[in-house]
Amino acid sequence: MSEFFGHFDIWQVLSSFIFLIAIIDPFGNIPITVALEEKGKKIHPLRVSIASFVILMAFLFAGEWILKLFGVQIEYFAIAGGFVIFLMALEMILDVTIFQSTDLTGDGSLVPLAFPMYAGPGAFTALLAITAEYTILNLCISLCLCIVVLYLVLIGTHWLTKYLGQTSLYIIRKFFGIIVLAIACKLMFGNLAAVF
Repeated sequence: MSEFFGHFDIWQVLSSFIFLIAIIDPFGNIPITVALEEKGKKIHPLRVSIASFVILMAFLFAGEWILKLFGVQIEYFAIAGGFVIFLMALEMILDVTIFQSTDLTGDGSLVPLAFPMYAGPGAFTALLAITAEYTILNLCISLCLCIVVLYLVLIGTHWLTKYLGQTSLYIIRKFFGIIVLAIACKLMFGNLAAVF
């Protein structure tokens, strides 16, 4: 038990939580959720949250094994992941679309919300990239916190849209975009220093 708590670091949990919640971006994706409901897609917050959690946890634990299978070191993946996250940050800050996704029909809970919106390539890249700097325990805790926030945002989507307004949600998205951009730079340059 002492060994378990020996790996716990509140600062790692907080910093990885802020990073992951910025990548998952439940606040910034509120307009998309509302638009899906207006198109007649049924959104189940609990189903979205559980599916996202299962997908992300599976990738967190299997992702490193996949890298070893292809002979890629985690530092190199962190550099590549940092570049992808850098592009995602530009999307958030500049309101441009770099990554395209297909609009599939059916229940909106699993596709496209759980995958690929919340538990998609960006989150996969972010998780594997930051395993170079954070312990698995702290990442698991921060991921659990992210899913709780995601669930709360999903059940309060209409309330948040009504009382916060589009302007506040826009500002939140820009703020998280700057944080993601800074962390992307840290991932790229920090691991470049480690490699060379």
